[in-house]
Amino acid sequence: MSEATESDGARRAREALEASGIEHRITVSTQRASSLAEAAEQRGIEPRDIVKSLVVRRGSGDYVFVLVPGDREISWPKLRAQLGVNRLSMPPADKAREATGYERGTITPFGSTTAWPVIADATIVGRTVSMGAGAHGTSVTLAADDLVRALAAEVADVTDPT
Repeated sequence: MSEATESDGARRAREALEASGIEHRITVSTQRASSLAEAAEQRGIEPRDIVKSLVVRRGSGDYVFVLVPGDREISWPKLRAQLGVNRLSMPPADKAREATGYERGTITPFGSTTAWPVIADATIVGRTVSMGAGAHGTSVTLAADDLVRALAAEVADVTDPT
């Protein structure tokens, strides 16, 4: 992709990935996926291998990234117990963008405007995964173990099957 057409979000994610030193492959699709299944098909992988980067609000101005495989969803009781809090919420789209610099559907911890803590669901460990990379249609494929290491992510059981 030429630098002239690369969005600010995609550039920040790419630069953060390059700076991490981990092996990765960035892919840009010309078609925007309308579902997780369609995104997986475009990437030639199973939906479970797509990792969603969700922004969760712990308190006023306090967020955490939760990395969730495509075939799973956040278990709110497990996540609250892991974080030692009684309340968590998903922020509105504008607050998620303020917290990360990314709009929904493009969010990634790589290149976020604030380096919020990261919790990776335990089911991603030992696999190759794909996740958003800062712009619609832009994804990165990498080893989940490298992802965990590069982001200093806490690995925990925080999801349930969908």
